[in-house]
Amino acid sequence: MRTVQEIETALLELAPYAMKEEWDNIGLLCGHSGQPVTRVLVALDPFYPVAQEAAELGAQLLVTHHPLIFHPARTVNDRDPVGRTLLFLVEHGISAVNMHTNLDSAPGGVNDRLAALLGLRDVQVLVPAGLDDQGREYGLGRWGVLEEMPLPDFLTAVRDRLHCGGLRYADGGKPVRRVAVGGGACGDMMQQVLDLGCDTFVTSDLKYNQFADARDLGLNLIDAGHFPTENPVCEVLADFLRGCFPELEVTLSKTHRDVVRFL
Repeated sequence: MRTVQEIETALLELAPYAMKEEWDNIGLLCGHSGQPVTRVLVALDPFYPVAQEAAELGAQLLVTHHPLIFHPARTVNDRDPVGRTLLFLVEHGISAVNMHTNLDSAPGGVNDRLAALLGLRDVQVLVPAGLDDQGREYGLGRWGVLEEMPLPDFLTAVRDRLHCGGLRYADGGKPVRRVAVGGGACGDMMQQVLDLGCDTFVTSDLKYNQFADARDLGLNLIDAGHFPTENPVCEVLADFLRGCFPELEVTLSKTHRDVVRFL
């Protein structure tokens, strides 16, 4: 029977620890390394309803992209969402492992999946950080090219392919051809995007002034939402685990949805 440690080790081969950002918190954040595992639930976030879903499935392990503990915990009690979830996982014998910014940077991870869904070709790393043990470049963000199209057509494609509840965007006054993507909150990469000559940038969690700057600088800037730009990687994680451990029952969350709602 497989253990939490074996599964965490395999995941860190997919997205090595060295690829994470310095400030990040990844790996086994809750549970016993030696715990036997027969069922795994995969989701973007380790929220309380996801923990409940794991318990209902009889899963011993919850694998997510986002970490359960991001800021240092001063207490673990039922008075805040993180404490409540931690208590639930411990009480139900469920371990929690996450692959966060290491999976953002890793080849085949968050940003490669996002680029593929949007149909980018000749994809390259937006902010290179190094080479992996196979000689592949890794780092945050990606950029590539498309057959030129009007911005409204591309907006429709982004909305439909990422299943967005809505989009926020600034029109830079250019057709879409050279596109950068950054899963999650990557608005601070806008200068790198401009330096590469991209006409369009798809990311999330953008600020008002960033839309104004993009418009003035001639960049089509699209906020497709944090959940829609990152959730597709959950399928990558589930498929990877099924390939490594065919004896495990690996389930993608059926209940977890974007917490942001649109009228």
